[in-house]
Amino acid sequence: MSNRVVQGRMVTPETLAELVEGERPMEAEPIQDADFDCPECGENVIQVGYMPSVTEFVTAYKCQECDWADDDRDE
Repeated sequence: MSNRVVQGRMVTPETLAELVEGERPMEAEPIQDADFDCPECGENVIQVGYMPSVTEFVTAYKCQECDWADDDRDE
């Protein structure tokens, strides 16, 4: 399992997905570094893929230092 520090606390893939989604996912993949920096503060962004439901797969992005978060859903 790939735990990371986000805003001063250790998170698992599931808890990182929950930070972005608002609910605990059914399943989550290991946390990885994203290929870009935070658009708000310029710090490191990490990503996690997860399934919020049986029929959906989402990739979420979260800054490790500030509150910025996003996902790849078409809004």
